[in-house]
Amino acid sequence: MIKQSDIIYLDYHATTPVDTRVAEKMLYYMTTAFGNASSIDHVYGEEAQAAVSQASIHIAKLIGATPREVIFTSGATESINLVIQGSIHKDTNKTQHRIAVLPVEHKAVLDTCYALAKKGLAEIINLRVDSKGKLDLEHLEKVCASGLSLICVMAANNEIGNIYPIKEVGKIAQKYEIPFLCDASQAVGKIPIKFEEWGITYLAISAHKLYGPKGSGALVVRKKYHLNPILFGGGHQKGFRSGTLNVPGIVGLGEACRLRLLEMEEDENQSVLLRDKLQSLLLEKIPGLVVNGDVDNRLSGNLHISIPDVPNSAIIARVRSKLAISTGAACSSGVETPSHVLTVIALSQEKIEGALRIGIGKFTTYEEIGQASEILSSAVSLTRKVMSSQV
Repeated sequence: MIKQSDIIYLDYHATTPVDTRVAEKMLYYMTTAFGNASSIDHVYGEEAQAAVSQASIHIAKLIGATPREVIFTSGATESINLVIQGSIHKDTNKTQHRIAVLPVEHKAVLDTCYALAKKGLAEIINLRVDSKGKLDLEHLEKVCASGLSLICVMAANNEIGNIYPIKEVGKIAQKYEIPFLCDASQAVGKIPIKFEEWGITYLAISAHKLYGPKGSGALVVRKKYHLNPILFGGGHQKGFRSGTLNVPGIVGLGEACRLRLLEMEEDENQSVLLRDKLQSLLLEKIPGLVVNGDVDNRLSGNLHISIPDVPNSAIIARVRSKLAISTGAACSSGVETPSHVLTVIALSQEKIEGALRIGIGKFTTYEEIGQASEILSSAVSLTRKVMSSQV
């Protein structure tokens, strides 16, 4: 059986390993300070509640918000559903809402919006993007001027890595007094986020994208905004989200945010160097390789490539015992249909079929980058030879 320790991990967009410092912090709240944060009649509950409050402070500092604006959830998917469903159902005076979405959004946004559209509760307007996936801000303003209930624009794309102009989107949203949902799960801890200053109304975060635990996340809600809950039972967290708080997970998210605030700049600068080195090596070793997305404005660890004449499934089959990379978003694994992101930016069918997503993170080494380039280029070369012999 293949040992995971023998495989180079380059799928940091799907998930990140938990930082050992985060895990150690969480363990204490699993085994020693295991109290329920709502049971404040004794010291166990008080210590748990204090830990939750401290986590709120760490998250708020990282993204430029206030601790009272932080609502804890199971992750970005729940946060996104709470905003989209909760904002639609709170306004009973409207028979149909108009929601503008970036068409390259994560499926958590798109599927939730289209589920409401199917019920006749919402009209969905797709914002324009170009062949690099860049947002057309003029079109956004035109759509806003026609009246909207909600704008959904992600901070960074989970496949091609594009970073979006959230500050500019926030200005337009505020100008027309439209609530603005930003899925920042791929961006928090990788690029600076200024929640209050940039005019974001709702911000979704997942801990496992920034070296924290899976199953823990947050929704940051701007002051004076309210959402109808989608979970009932206890009225926890000011009525936004019922359920016993996942204290170890919340502590893990908070600690991960604290560490990212201290180490983000250095780590991301290192990731850029590693990414650019790998990109250079692959372009040199693999004829015909192309880099997708907005290469001038992308996440530091993102490298999205296409090898048009080689199916990505063949490459994955050859490298999977040595290298962990992906053909697209983890949420769509096993799905036969092509990536909606690559379809929206109008990549050719050959480029879509030859697309690979590589994600570099803080634990990636220079040695691994060199090895990965050899593994990939050898796999492509061998696959091309096999394919040519079958013609």
